[in-house]
Order: sequence, then structure tokens, then C-alpha cells
Amino acid sequence: MATKRSGKAYYMISAVAAKYDIHPQTLRLYEREGLLKPSRTEGNTRLYSEEDLDQLETILSLTRELGVNLAGVEVILNMRRKMERMQQEVNEFMAYVKKELARGLDDWEQRLSTAMVKSSPTDLVRSGATGTTGASGAAGAGGATGAAGADGAADDEEEIDIASAASKRSS
Repeated sequence: MATKRSGKAYYMISAVAAKYDIHPQTLRLYEREGLLKPSRTEGNTRLYSEEDLDQLETILSLTRELGVNLAGVEVILNMRRKMERMQQEVNEFMAYVKKELARGLDDWEQRLSTAMVKSSPTDLVRSGATGTTGASGAAGAGGATGAAGADGAADDEEEIDIASAASKRSS
């Protein structure tokens, strides 16, 4: 027999026992073992909710189909609760990371819109990844740099000298 409390359906112990073909004492045992926690009326009658019935179906599946004893059922149910909590925490963390990434992208877009040199972050990453740096560690304009190594600074000076000599000749 189902009763309604606050919009939810609740079932009495006799109805649950008949539906699942188990003895009411078995349901009482599951409650004593802490596997089920039905609510109670003011007259102390057990009332099983849909969530309780889902839990009971899991218990019966573990015991009947898989042959798990009640101690094993308790361990499995506790592990499931922990896993559900952990999954919820992971979901909350992922939502936080997504929010922070979106905020970070907005900051980048704002910085790039006010930058003196307009460039997308991917252009900056590409030029920094393909170019080589001299001893000073700084990349040249457009990603072109001097040769890497201990004498990189000398190479840069030679390039400057060659460029200035070429410009003097053309003038």
C-alpha cells in the first residue's frame, strides 16, 4: 500500500515485502544492519520511499545474483556513496576550472585589445616555439633571432654591424 507524504510515494513494509518477494523480517534485518533507512510515521510504522526501494533493489541484486553477503553489501554500498561524493566534487572542480578559464580568456582578450602590438596568443606561442634565442634570452622581431649558444650575443652584434654597413652603403 502506497501512502503520500509531501508529494512522494511511500510504501509500507508489507507492500514492499510482497513486491520483492521477501519476508518483512528480512527488511527489518536490513534496517538493523544499516543497509536501509526507511522513514517512520508518528505511530512508528516503517515507510519506504522510492530511494529506499532503489537501495533495496541494489541489495537484492548483490545478494541474489552475485552471492555477496551482507558485510560485502555494506562495503559496496559505502564505496558507492564515496564514489558518488567524489564524482560530485570532481564535477564541482571542473565547473570551477571552466569558470576560471573563461575569466582568464576574458582577461587575455582585454589585454590584447589594449596592447601596443596586436597579436593573438597563438601567434606569440608559435613564434616563441619556432624561433631560437641568443645569449640574452630574448627573441628578435618577427621570431627571427641570432644563433643560440654562448657566443649568441656576438652573433647579434655582427648582424647589427652588417645591417648598419648595408644601410650606409645604400645612402
